[in-house]
Amino acid sequence: MKIWASEHIFNHPWETVTKAAMQKYPNPMNPSVFGVDVLDRSVDEQGRLHSKRLLSTEWGLPSIVKSITFTNLVSVDERLTYRPHPEDSEKTILTQEAIISVKGVSLSSYLEGLMASTISTNAGKGREAMEWVIRRLNTEIEDLAATARGTMRTPMAAAVTEK
Repeated sequence: MKIWASEHIFNHPWETVTKAAMQKYPNPMNPSVFGVDVLDRSVDEQGRLHSKRLLSTEWGLPSIVKSITFTNLVSVDERLTYRPHPEDSEKTILTQEAIISVKGVSLSSYLEGLMASTISTNAGKGREAMEWVIRRLNTEIEDLAATARGTMRTPMAAAVTEK
């Protein structure tokens, strides 16, 4: 078993970051994630949202690794916790933890380390994806506000006339 952990601070309020987290997939930074299923979602006595989601992925592991682990158990249990920054309400702290287990092969420790490295790389892509979703959400809000004011921006293509 291998444990991987990371912490990141988003320069956005908690409400914005959690909305983006629920709409994170699909995104162009993580094309390996092709499906998300919500297994359970609940709010505890302290008002914290708990959401268990199953992500369907294709990691593109080398064929030798696929053949070795095809009949064995590979498990990754990842936990992401978003909480408001205690000193700045305009920031959010993300804590990520992953427990990686490969069972049934003599190279399990090596494979767990390889997967931890991949998770670390993908975590950076995941943070980029969150920023992408936040930008997209902010644009949608701006467009809705402009529509409400009756000042919707004219798309560039519509402003150009053909000769």
